[in-house]
Amino acid sequence: MRIARFSVREGSPAAGSVSFGVVEGEVSEPDSMVVHALAGHPFGPPQPTGESYRLQDVRLLAPMLPNKIVAVGRNYAAHAAELGNEVPAVPLTFFKPSTAVIGPSESIAYPPFSSDVQHEAELAVVIGRMCREVPLERVPEVIFGYTCANDVTARDVQQREGQWARAKGFDTSCPLGPWIETDLDPADLAVTCTVNGELRQAGRTSQMIRSVAELIVHISEAMTLLPGDVVLTGTPAGVGPLNVGDEVAVSIEGIGTLANKVIKRG
Repeated sequence: MRIARFSVREGSPAAGSVSFGVVEGEVSEPDSMVVHALAGHPFGPPQPTGESYRLQDVRLLAPMLPNKIVAVGRNYAAHAAELGNEVPAVPLTFFKPSTAVIGPSESIAYPPFSSDVQHEAELAVVIGRMCREVPLERVPEVIFGYTCANDVTARDVQQREGQWARAKGFDTSCPLGPWIETDLDPADLAVTCTVNGELRQAGRTSQMIRSVAELIVHISEAMTLLPGDVVLTGTPAGVGPLNVGDEVAVSIEGIGTLANKVIKRG
């Protein structure tokens, strides 16, 4: 099931309203896709409102507004190597604030304190229930679904400051979308990134050093995860620069494509 968060465009009696919905149809035929609105949040059994819209008549938003985003660095050996880093002995975790989140087609605003902003295509895990100290065998019970993410990074700031709060937490640095796929095996999915149509990153989740389940176990040992929280699982090799005017697209097999344009921060 694909779960989206959307607002209704002008021209409808429900214009401007924000809802969760179930997206149906073939991604290869976007004109035929439909979103069926849900009442309330999507974490329990779906409760359709009876309202449906053509996907082209709604604006897709970030599929979740998380309380926190817990990200994992250097979870692909080739990516660690391309930046001259060792693979960490334990998962390297950091936070991105909720204010970093944007949705599909929203703009990444190039921060004025950086001159080297880079893309990082990632599989994102959306948590479905409050949990702590999750045993490995029960991890599937706490996962709501998966979406595409771009861990946009001010690489020069990351290297200069030595900690990552500003480099990875600036406004618009966490695009998520286009929707959450709830029925997906994350073990071996293609993860790609293009910039202006040019392929930059191409990897598979099977290349992750630590699996989704291992990451959830590790993170939940330290903190309570809440419904809607997001875990970013690391990026494959091929990260590179973004410039004002670029369109960057993250695609993940079985989910879809998240596209954003880079603009100058006004």
